[in-house]
Amino acid sequence: MAKIKYFALTTAAAFVFTACAGNALANNANTSNTAEKTAPAGPTKVVLVTLENSAYEAWKSKDTKFWNTFLSDKFVGWGLSGKLDKASATMEYAGADCEIKSYALSDERMSLLGKDAALITYKATVNGTCAGQKMPANSWAAGAYVRDGNTWKAAFHAAAPVVDPKAATVKPFDRKEVPKEDEAKPAHRDAGTDAMLAVERAVWEAWKAHDAKKLEDLTARDISFINIFGTYLATKADALKNWSGAGCDAKSVSVTNAAGTMLSRTVGILTFEGGADGTCYGQKVGPIWGTSVYVKDGNAWKWAFGINVPARGT
Repeated sequence: MAKIKYFALTTAAAFVFTACAGNALANNANTSNTAEKTAPAGPTKVVLVTLENSAYEAWKSKDTKFWNTFLSDKFVGWGLSGKLDKASATMEYAGADCEIKSYALSDERMSLLGKDAALITYKATVNGTCAGQKMPANSWAAGAYVRDGNTWKAAFHAAAPVVDPKAATVKPFDRKEVPKEDEAKPAHRDAGTDAMLAVERAVWEAWKAHDAKKLEDLTARDISFINIFGTYLATKADALKNWSGAGCDAKSVSVTNAAGTMLSRTVGILTFEGGADGTCYGQKVGPIWGTSVYVKDGNAWKWAFGINVPARGT
């Protein structure tokens, strides 16, 4: 998915107060009021679309100052050369080697991820070049935002170019290129990452087996997905039908080099490198830069959204 950018706007905090009356314990019947402040309201679709458009405009105008306050310190994403954190994203999104003539966003959809995080997906149309290479004309993109006080900051971004699955050409996935699971576990990986990774691997295995019932159980009530061909599956019904259908045939799958980013106690982002020894729509499946958003359902992590980007250079 083509690499896209963001900037900061803020939403006004909404406070609701409820009054409680009580009787005084003294001689007089005095009434006292107490105010209870609720959490600021979540963002609207208009707010997130405005933020995304501002990011594209900053990318286009090479605004180097904006990203420091627009991006969350937790930011993670996929860029031209691989995984991004806030520092590397700030450099890439500054657009020094890009010449963007125009951009447009359409088909925007927003979903809340609890009270402190939200997801926006949309189709991006871009006319321009980066590093001398023409940017994909059309991509499906996703961004996650996290609350920082009364401000919503970008916590994730990635985009998948729209291509014809039957015409796409990729480097075939080579199992030998992927480290074994035990070797791929960094010493600093935490329990949250391990929990999400266990579900992620189960999702991939269920996809390989075309097991719609297993996929139903592993995923949240409302999900969406952007695949390596830039195809947007907007609903759970669409995703389960696609994943359990005959479009793909895989002999083995691999999910490695995973890292978790917790946006809140109940929302996490898992980035990883994936691959499958098999085909989709007659084409070999190449190495993938993957991202999945998870939400806590009781004590279980449920898969809620994913975007898979063909690894750069494949």
